[in-house]
Amino acid sequence: MLITANENGTGTDQSGGYTLSANDRCDSCGAQAYIRVEMASGGELFFCAHHGKKFQEKLSGVAKSWHDESAKLLES
Repeated sequence: MLITANENGTGTDQSGGYTLSANDRCDSCGAQAYIRVEMASGGELFFCAHHGKKFQEKLSGVAKSWHDESAKLLES
């Protein structure tokens, strides 16, 4: 399931509408996370926009949900 942010930069998924905060950090580099991936195995991963795009294709087969708020980066 692919979840993308709406025009307000917020997204919801079927697990209850998780919203990322500045405290959520990328598991790859430590930058602010804009993407949360819930794994089918039960875990979750957080990514910055760069690493989320880098790993999206590889994770799409094992992700239960993909919550993407990277549109917030384009807001002025």
